[in-house]
Amino acid sequence: MTYFVTALFALTYIGMALGRIPGLRLDRTGIAMIVAIVLAAVGAVPAEALAGAVDFPTLLLLAGLMLISARIGASGFYEAIAAWIAGQAGRPMRLLAMIIAIGGGLSAVLVNDIVVFAITPLLCTGLAARKLDPRPFLFGLAAAANAGSAATLIGNPQNILIGQAGRLGFWSYVSDAIVPTVAALIVTFGCIAWVWRASLCAPVAEAPAVTAGFNGRQVGVAGVGLVVLLVLFTTPLPREISALLVAAPLMISRTVPSRRLLGEIDLPLLILFAALFITNAALARTGLAAEAAQILGSHGLLPERISVLAPVSLVLSNTIGNVPAVVMLLTVWPDLPRGALVGLAIFSTLAGNLFLVGSLANLIVAERASAAGVRLTFGDHAKAGVAITLLSMLLAGLWLWGRGLMPL
Repeated sequence: MTYFVTALFALTYIGMALGRIPGLRLDRTGIAMIVAIVLAAVGAVPAEALAGAVDFPTLLLLAGLMLISARIGASGFYEAIAAWIAGQAGRPMRLLAMIIAIGGGLSAVLVNDIVVFAITPLLCTGLAARKLDPRPFLFGLAAAANAGSAATLIGNPQNILIGQAGRLGFWSYVSDAIVPTVAALIVTFGCIAWVWRASLCAPVAEAPAVTAGFNGRQVGVAGVGLVVLLVLFTTPLPREISALLVAAPLMISRTVPSRRLLGEIDLPLLILFAALFITNAALARTGLAAEAAQILGSHGLLPERISVLAPVSLVLSNTIGNVPAVVMLLTVWPDLPRGALVGLAIFSTLAGNLFLVGSLANLIVAERASAAGVRLTFGDHAKAGVAITLLSMLLAGLWLWGRGLMPL
């Protein structure tokens, strides 16, 4: 059974790296779900242990945050922000700075994938009207969404998981992560402004500002809900309960159908989480994960040091993906100290800017831009993405070391 479980575990993460099964229309979620079903069927995780293998508080927190983001999106807030940004296109460098600042800020308090999904199409329209090359601005949005989401434990799925697994304090994490996050946003602006300086200095055509529907009352209601959520995070109430307590009343509306809001929950992502929990639980039950941790620990290779954690996060996040990477690392090393957990949240998030395939936010921007007629290539992204990632991770490592959170 041990060999069988190990083989399926390996195949799962090979599938995460490839993104699909060649010749089949089977994505990461489908691969993980099928493997989890097989493992449950053969008893690698007994039926009575399945519920315990899945971290339901993490799934509930993620679903609650998605509902809150959906309520904000239904008000037209994201579209209005994108339209206003595009209307400032007369000064490209200033526009780039605004996109990075606003994209990073929104991604810190809302799930970054939802932010870029909503903003990208209208931003493409506004930039096209001004005859601007949209690529540096879209890369800036994606990179800022990744960097900004590192600031909190609700900015992206992997941080949600780390915060729940390590029982990290919300505001104490923010105090540790805010400096490297701001540094990463500054690095993002500097690298893109330099690499794409020719496009950013091109003449700008006059065009009417893009407009979008906006319901101030609905935005106000959702905004109050978000403030209440952040206040609840200061209390002993579990974060998943806090998110659901805020999301439930926000679903009550005379204009926005609840089915529409529920439809914004990313069910495939939740299934991916649940399936990976089961797959990793099966491996843990074999004892191999504990043995591997002991061997690596005896050679000083535990990810408790920056020199180990940073490159591991960089490689895994750009191969199997940052969410699967975090699930796996937390299984192999379940007792990481607080500093290493903070480092894992920051490094695994910043690592997503290396390549176009490094994070889901990057892929969402690329897909939404493609639908709007803008092609973002792997090479174009890498021109600034590699420098952004290496510099921001270097600065983050120095901050974590200087703050005493992790040794070099």
